[in-house]
Amino acid sequence: MKAVERWSIFELALPGPAEGNPFVEVTLSAQFMYRNRVLYVDGFYDGEGRYRVRFMPDTPGEWRYVTQSNCPTLDGQKGTFLCTDAMPGNHGPVRVHNTYHFAYEDGTPYFPVGTTCYAWIHQGDALEEQTLETLQRSPFNKLRMCVFPKHYTYNENEPVYYPFERNATGGWDFTRFNPAFFHHIEQRIGQLCALGIEADLILFHPYDRWGFADMGAEADDRYLRYVVARLAAYRNVWWSLANEYDLMESKKMADWDRFFRIIQTCDPYGHPRSVHNCRQFYDHAKPWVTHCSVQHSDPGRVREWRELYGKPVVVDECQYEGNIEEHWGNITAQELVHRFWEGTVGGGYVGHGETYRHPEDILWWSKGGVLHGQSPARIAFLRRILEEGPTGGLDPLIHTWRGKAAGKAGEYYLFYFGVHQPSEYTFDLPEGGRYQAEIIDTWGMTITQLEGAFGGRFKLQLPGRPYHAVRFRRV
Repeated sequence: MKAVERWSIFELALPGPAEGNPFVEVTLSAQFMYRNRVLYVDGFYDGEGRYRVRFMPDTPGEWRYVTQSNCPTLDGQKGTFLCTDAMPGNHGPVRVHNTYHFAYEDGTPYFPVGTTCYAWIHQGDALEEQTLETLQRSPFNKLRMCVFPKHYTYNENEPVYYPFERNATGGWDFTRFNPAFFHHIEQRIGQLCALGIEADLILFHPYDRWGFADMGAEADDRYLRYVVARLAAYRNVWWSLANEYDLMESKKMADWDRFFRIIQTCDPYGHPRSVHNCRQFYDHAKPWVTHCSVQHSDPGRVREWRELYGKPVVVDECQYEGNIEEHWGNITAQELVHRFWEGTVGGGYVGHGETYRHPEDILWWSKGGVLHGQSPARIAFLRRILEEGPTGGLDPLIHTWRGKAAGKAGEYYLFYFGVHQPSEYTFDLPEGGRYQAEIIDTWGMTITQLEGAFGGRFKLQLPGRPYHAVRFRRV
C-alpha cells in the first residue's frame, strides 16, 4: 500500500482521452474517505492524455478513494493509501488561531513575517534559484507572489511560460491551460514549502498587457477552479484574490464575492483567503475572508482594523525600503522597521518589500534576486521577539497618548516608543505581580536586562533615543 506523510500530497495519475478539449469537456473528481469522513476533491487535466487528482490527507491511517467522471475510463477508479505521521518540520497548513493570530494545524504558533516578490517565478531559472537561496538565508516565512506574469515599471520582460495556449489566430485560448506553466509554479511552491515559507498566491492583478486581467467571467471562474484543483493540496498555499483589487475596473464587487465563494467551495482544506487593496478596503468582515490583507502606510492603525473586522490583520504592504523615484518605494530601512514594530504592538503583522535601483531592473519586490537593504536583519530580530513571546500572539493591552504596549495581560508586556525618546518613563503594571525588565534596541538589535523585578507603578531610566522597546515578563 502506498504511504503518504500527513499534510503531504497523495497524487492519483490516470490516463485518459486527449482528443477534443479535455480542459472543458472532461470532468474528474474523487471522494477521499477516512472512517466516517468524506472529502470531495476536484481533479484536472494535465495535458498529453494525463489526468490527476491531488489530495492532502490530514489524519494518519488508511484512506480510501473513488473517482467520478463523465469519461468511463476515468470513472469509478478505486484504491487505498496509508497516511503516516508527519515528519519533523511538517506542521500542516496555517489556520487562524486565537481570533487575531495564526497557528499551524498541529498547534505550533505561526507568526507571519512576510515579504513580496511579485513576479519572481517569471524570471527564468538562474534568477529564481538565486531568489530561493536568498530566502533560505532570510527571516521571511511568507512570500506574496503573482500567479500571472506582471507588466509594470521595472518589470517589462516577457515571462518564460504563459498560463494559456495560443489559438489559431495567435491570441490566447482561455479554454486551454498550459501545463508547463503550472508545472513550474508547482516546483517553486514545493521549494518554498521545503524552506518553511508560505506561498501567498495572488490570483489576479491589474498590471497586465496580455489580457489575463480581463478574460471575462466564464474564463475567470474556470481559471480559479483549475488553480485550486492543482495547487490546494500544497500545505503552504494561501489564496490572495488580488493585488490592488480595486484598480481592476472590469471586475465589480459581486465578482470578487463570487471568486471568494468559488475558492471557499472548491478548496477542501480551507487555506487562508484574503484580498489586497490599493485605495478602498474590501469588506473583510464577509464570512469567506479569513484575514485582512492591507496596503496602508500607517500600521499604527492595526488595532482599529482588528476591532472593526474581528480577524487577523496583516499589513502586507506598508511601502518599501529602497531608493526608486516612486514615493512608495523609497522609505528608509529604519522607517520600515519602525512600521513593523508599530503593527506588532497593535496586535497585527507587517510585510517587507525592497526596491533599490538596479542597472538591470532586478528589484527584489518584483523579480527577486538578492537583498541589499538593512531591514531584513532587524526584522529577523523582531521575529525572534515574537517567537519568544506568548504562544497565542501579542494582543494590544495599553494604548494611550504616552505609550502603547501589546502582550498577554498579567504575564507579558511589550512597550514600543517608536520615534519618541524619553529618558525615563513611568509604567503601571498589575499590583502583586513581579516582572523582569529588558530594554530592547530595535535598530541596534540588543536586549539589556535590568537588575531586580518590578510591579505596580514605577519609573525606569530609558536610553533617551528613538526606536527602543521595553519588555516585561512575569517571574
